[in-house]
Amino acid sequence: MSGFLAALAISFGVIFVAELGDKSQLMALTFATRFRPVPVLIGITVATAIVHAVSVGVGYGLGAALPTGWISLVAALAFFAFGAWTLRGDKLTDEEQTKAEKTNRSAIVAVGVAFFLAELGDKTMLATITLATQHGWFGTWIGSTVGMVAADALAILVGRMLGKRLPERTIKYGAAALFALFGAWLLVESLRELL
Repeated sequence: MSGFLAALAISFGVIFVAELGDKSQLMALTFATRFRPVPVLIGITVATAIVHAVSVGVGYGLGAALPTGWISLVAALAFFAFGAWTLRGDKLTDEEQTKAEKTNRSAIVAVGVAFFLAELGDKTMLATITLATQHGWFGTWIGSTVGMVAADALAILVGRMLGKRLPERTIKYGAAALFALFGAWLLVESLRELL
């Protein structure tokens, strides 16, 4: 097996398994109950490709880690804000509802930003950095990105199936609770690293 294919296969497998049950997979499930699957998947793919490109650059070029403590602290605060925003909710006028159904841009941006912040300093980012120190950068980048998107696509499928059966109020409170949980998780991680 060539170096590219080995890096692709190994990084796909490692990241796919690492992502199963991870907070970002739960985020994908949550977003899939609120938005259509394609914009959610686009947002995840863009954010993942960027974060994993940085990871591969760090791992391959420098062999050093990012200051994950401060990144986790900023991400924790963002998740608390996302949770509060979810609880507050938004009411759309008929005109806004029609516009929202026609555009996917806001969903792509919301999902992309949330995933970008969640993945900075996450175990999949650190795993990608580690893989890039041992394997080719391009195969590692493609494999890790596709592995994460594949795992999150499973969550989107599950989220869409559940979203049709759950009341909107349950989804709203569940999503807010998950965002608060992710925020608390990141806050604890950041405090452990910074103190």
